[in-house]
Amino acid sequence: MKVVYVGLSGGVDSSVSAYLLKKQGYKVVGVYMKNWSQDLPGFECPWFEDYQDAKRIAVQLELEFKMFDFETDYKHLVVDYMIDEYKKGRTPNPDIMCNQEIKFKLFLNACLKDGADLIATGHYANVCDGKLFAAKDSAKDQTYFLYRVSESALTKTLFPLGGLTKPEVRKIAKDQKLVTATKKESMGVCFVGKVGIKDFLSQYVKTKPGPIIAGSDPATGSDPAKYEQVVGQHDGAIFYTIGQRHGLNTGGGKPYYVTGKDMKTNTVFVTTKLNDKNLWTSKIYLIDIHWIGRKPIKDEVLHVRLRHQAPLIVVKKFTLSKNKASFELENEERAVTSGQSAVLYAGDEVLGGGIVV
Repeated sequence: MKVVYVGLSGGVDSSVSAYLLKKQGYKVVGVYMKNWSQDLPGFECPWFEDYQDAKRIAVQLELEFKMFDFETDYKHLVVDYMIDEYKKGRTPNPDIMCNQEIKFKLFLNACLKDGADLIATGHYANVCDGKLFAAKDSAKDQTYFLYRVSESALTKTLFPLGGLTKPEVRKIAKDQKLVTATKKESMGVCFVGKVGIKDFLSQYVKTKPGPIIAGSDPATGSDPAKYEQVVGQHDGAIFYTIGQRHGLNTGGGKPYYVTGKDMKTNTVFVTTKLNDKNLWTSKIYLIDIHWIGRKPIKDEVLHVRLRHQAPLIVVKKFTLSKNKASFELENEERAVTSGQSAVLYAGDEVLGGGIVV
């Protein structure tokens, strides 16, 4: 009998994953990963509640239960990375880094060392022979967050929910009377529950107000003297992303959209024009490329996804080098942001991707 260590987060998805694996005949061990436990002013970290729910599921399903503490590694590998990226004016995705460094590296190795043959999580994705494929439920598919997982890790991984929809998962949980059946999904930053990214960053980064300028972004080579006007004041350029509309203190009138920011001068640039050239691009440049297995083949039909649950975009042309790539899109895409991930698909297969520059 193969031994599977399931990452129990205290949510319904991992709970149903554990139930399904036990039903399939595996010896299942439930493991709660303690990644973050710090409270923030006005926000209580929900880790202990999640831990208790994970433990309740283990008791209900009669599973051996463990807790692995990765908090020190998590702070260094995920949280510090995210803060550093924001300081540089980029927009990182901590969930992707968490999967790469914690769940499918540290957690996997710890489980294998402890006696596991395989690990499993509640992600909506499919895996076969070390290859990653999209989930049945396109509305819940999480392969965007998994593109940096290694092929070797995927050969040791099970995704029990890959062939199910979220309503089907909820139904299984309710039919089996699992204690997490009606638990709501956590929102916000992956490791601090209901805390928004701005509230979180404010605890770790010193910011100061600066101008919001309607006009040209010097990054395009325009003459700063041609700035049209200062239309407001922001509370820290670090908090703003390309294409952002809400949260801009510009008063009434037409809505403004962020077109760029200068971290050195603490300036945010905006426009009222949705067709502003700084908001749109048809060419994406990537660094820090990761291929799960094979690289894309010449003339292969490819699609790229720029955000979780965003539509797949047709790749018209691509160029690869050692650790860089460029993709020419069939149509212009709005608000492509430095630091975000671009994930490449060939049909349902996830080939890999990289970081936008």
